[in-house]
Amino acid sequence: MTWNLQTIPRVKTITKADFIKHYFKPQKPVVIEQFIQDWPAYSKWNLDYMNQVAGNITVPLYDDRPVDYKDGFNEPHAKMKMSEYINLLKREPTKYRIFLWNILKEVPELQDDFSYPDFGLKLMKGLPMLFFGGKDSHTFMHYDIDFANIFHFHFQGEKEIILFNQKQNNYLYKIPHALITREDIDFSNPDFTKWPALQNANGHKTNLKHGEILYMPEGYWHYMKYKTPGFSMSLRAIPRNPKNLSKAIYNVFIMRNYDNLMRKLKGQKWIDWKNQQAILRTNKSFEKSN
Repeated sequence: MTWNLQTIPRVKTITKADFIKHYFKPQKPVVIEQFIQDWPAYSKWNLDYMNQVAGNITVPLYDDRPVDYKDGFNEPHAKMKMSEYINLLKREPTKYRIFLWNILKEVPELQDDFSYPDFGLKLMKGLPMLFFGGKDSHTFMHYDIDFANIFHFHFQGEKEIILFNQKQNNYLYKIPHALITREDIDFSNPDFTKWPALQNANGHKTNLKHGEILYMPEGYWHYMKYKTPGFSMSLRAIPRNPKNLSKAIYNVFIMRNYDNLMRKLKGQKWIDWKNQQAILRTNKSFEKSN
């Protein structure tokens, strides 16, 4: 049993017209290899530079521990000075990651190091987010609550990325009323005996290196594992598909609040029920498809 993962296509660079025609309109991912060489960030942004400009800032950290009913939405597992965190990244592997760190809010001068590329989509200029991770740290397989079109720029080192579109939901062991799959699945090396439905999922894969951009279409599931210590920046544009926009609104205003309410009412039983339902529902879909 093996993954059905296609390598994400790559281009050296791309025009706005070609991006819209070949990737945005058909909602297909692409890696753009040589688009930001003229950015100051291309030559400046590394861990030492981030330590220099943001070392005194306290940053929120996340690891791969299972969801607990007491945890708030995106509540950090720890906090640390950026200088301490970068020293940790350089010293040894760590599961701690920085997640959704708004650089404009924390270090406004970093905006001088990059520009907003014109790919034909209106980027949300107040929300450039940075993500950091140590060797072998990883995200859970998830999709973003707002179903955004995402341009993911990587700096220093290399990260492994696996993507799925929303049509694969029935095979991914999706947690109901959540944006993640089962947290105990190793998407880098899945156990198909334990998670048989995964073999029916059709996805995409790539390794992203310094200076490369990954375009992730609306609502794409993504799993990211740092092969080396490094960091990335995401720029995003609101979903253009009306169905995806409505899903984003539902996620933000209904699903998230409902899940928080049920955590308060039922505690860990709610989390355990959702994890069980992910298996039952996925296996039922898998059996029907076979």
